[in-house]
Amino acid sequence: MSTSTHESSVTAAPSSPAGAASLPRRVLAQARFETMTMIRNGEQLLLLLILPVMALVALTVTDLLDGYRVGDASRVDVAVPGILVLCVISSAFSGQGIQTGFDRRYGVLRYLSTTPLGRAGLIAGKLLAILAVLAVQYAVIAAVAVPLGWRPSWEAVLGSVPLLILVALAFTGLGMLIAGTLRAEATLAVLNVVWVALAAAGGVLFPVSVLPGWLSWLVAWLPSSAAGEALRECFLMGSVSPVPLLVLAAWAALSWAATVAWFKWV
Repeated sequence: MSTSTHESSVTAAPSSPAGAASLPRRVLAQARFETMTMIRNGEQLLLLLILPVMALVALTVTDLLDGYRVGDASRVDVAVPGILVLCVISSAFSGQGIQTGFDRRYGVLRYLSTTPLGRAGLIAGKLLAILAVLAVQYAVIAAVAVPLGWRPSWEAVLGSVPLLILVALAFTGLGMLIAGTLRAEATLAVLNVVWVALAAAGGVLFPVSVLPGWLSWLVAWLPSSAAGEALRECFLMGSVSPVPLLVLAAWAALSWAATVAWFKWV
């Protein structure tokens, strides 16, 4: 397989040989493999579930979020939307990005891109795996939050699903872009540092109003801040303003356009 410009772009899957499984079955098989790989990895499990659960409990039992309640919302009501966004960043950005970076380093991506699965099928499998892991994360967070007093409306729960999918698309694109342009070790370092930065001051767990004026304006345009704002509005106010949705959509479109243009399979 050539490593020319054609090699560095995300292209359609090759035609299937006679007797091969259909593309949907290949994609589902790859998604199952990717999902189990992420869940069974101890370090990934820490990032995907343990740290978000610990953050949820910490924010609920302390008074850190008391200044951001809306109406009669409890601490856990304010905490859960940000924790769900943190879960997406953990799986779609850090988890999948790190896995993709090392798969690229060891030649796994190049090999899979030449199989009947193809590049498009591989990307689709990764996206489905992220959504499957996100469903598990959502269930675990809900199981922990309900005993702490979380009582969301069904409308808010259903409305949060397309929002989280949009957040996942944006952060998967960013994670794939980093994994496809940097060395694996650099990908690991960058994604972990960015994860910490976004969790602490990216508008995920805490609204951007806690930051100084100029910095809060800048952070408000990050996908993390837009995601946190959208989920908090969904759960606490029952509706979402268009600005965070437009910011997320723009990041999703730009990140995937950059990934298609610059992703290197080797």
